[in-house]
Amino acid sequence: MLYKTLMLMSRLIRLLPYDVLLFFGKVFGHLYYLLVKKQRERAVAQMMPALNISEAEARRLVRASFINLARNMLDIMYMPNLNEKNLSQYIEIDHLERMKAALAEGHGVVVLTGHIGTWEWLSAAFTLNGLPVTAIAKLQPNAEYSRVLDDLRATIHVEIFNRGTNELRAAGRALKEGKILGFLADQDAGPGGAFISFLGKTASTPMGPAVFARRFNAPVLPAFIIRKDNGRHLVKIGEVMHFEDTGDTDADLLRFTEQMTKILEQVIREHPTQWLWFQKRWNTPPEMQKTNKHHTVKVRKKSSEGSQ
Repeated sequence: MLYKTLMLMSRLIRLLPYDVLLFFGKVFGHLYYLLVKKQRERAVAQMMPALNISEAEARRLVRASFINLARNMLDIMYMPNLNEKNLSQYIEIDHLERMKAALAEGHGVVVLTGHIGTWEWLSAAFTLNGLPVTAIAKLQPNAEYSRVLDDLRATIHVEIFNRGTNELRAAGRALKEGKILGFLADQDAGPGGAFISFLGKTASTPMGPAVFARRFNAPVLPAFIIRKDNGRHLVKIGEVMHFEDTGDTDADLLRFTEQMTKILEQVIREHPTQWLWFQKRWNTPPEMQKTNKHHTVKVRKKSSEGSQ
């Protein structure tokens, strides 16, 4: 029932002019800010020390971020309207040639990104330009909602590997086949993550981008989608990065992860209203950290299994 309801909503939303969709997103964003006290207060509390700003400024920015989030959710429902012919009406891409050059290396491309802007549309920016995109996605608590997301993603030709379904093996195969593999690298990684500074506070950070770059000799490209003032989107593709192997795997993985985390930080600081400030980014305390050696061996083992 939920699946049919959401898909019907998507069909109705796709009948709207995009500027009308943006207006509804603004209205829903304001309502969301007023109604969801728990997420609102967590976002404000996390933003203040991270950006070193006052509570009043944090509340202003968080309200704007909720508007962006509401628009992002509507964008996802609107996504089947995107195609190769109309993409430029919605998305401008800066330095697409960097992605094409990275793919030309022949080892696939690891895309470093995060919950910034309408991240689902970041994939569309590449697939609708004829580039193969894969991504590892977290299953939603509700199976019907996951099915809706997967079906909407299929309309823009994205190949999704759901966690818990041999996703590492599939992701490794995708890189071997020369495809783009996207990572949302701004989530709490639990006790096995790399505990490094993120926006001024130690956070467990995913090492997946570094591990896959090392294992498959794949270049890493930072890529983020930012909503512009007119409501449309700008995809920013950064300079290519390569894993540097000095012979100390633990140190090399940590150093590369730190480099990528600094890029994420910079984008968030430059566009604070575009990030999900209420996510539990600092949920795992440093005292729960596993030893680096234990963590690295565990990750390398998984990566090796995923490449067979």
